[in-house]
Amino acid sequence: MANGQRPLELILARNFLTSLSTPGFLVDEEGLLVFYNESAAALLGVSFEDAGSMGPEEWGTAFGPFDDKGAQVPFEELPLTLALRQGRPAHSHFTIRSHKGDEHEIEASALPIRASEGTSGAMVFFWPLAEAAGE
Repeated sequence: MANGQRPLELILARNFLTSLSTPGFLVDEEGLLVFYNESAAALLGVSFEDAGSMGPEEWGTAFGPFDDKGAQVPFEELPLTLALRQGRPAHSHFTIRSHKGDEHEIEASALPIRASEGTSGAMVFFWPLAEAAGE
């Protein structure tokens, strides 16, 4: 944003994510990581305050996601990209890597954040498959 302010929808989404126990993160319309909650920090092994905002290439390299062969999933194929570009929810599963190198197989769902001018960002909720299976 030209004035350094985030759209109101992203501010409200951040407040919402803060109150959730489900891991989640928030990106702006360009895919810039602007926030992730404490539950996401627990899986990623680093708090958002310590990691800070990151562009898609930076967070993709740091955390993934990765496919079943260990290759980084291209930004264009991520659920959040579909949410941003097509304005619709999307879902997938893949592997992420924590700051400490631990790998977690996860399910992830992305939802677009709509503003009067169009899509202003996306929220992505994810959870480890081991937890979903009750392990």
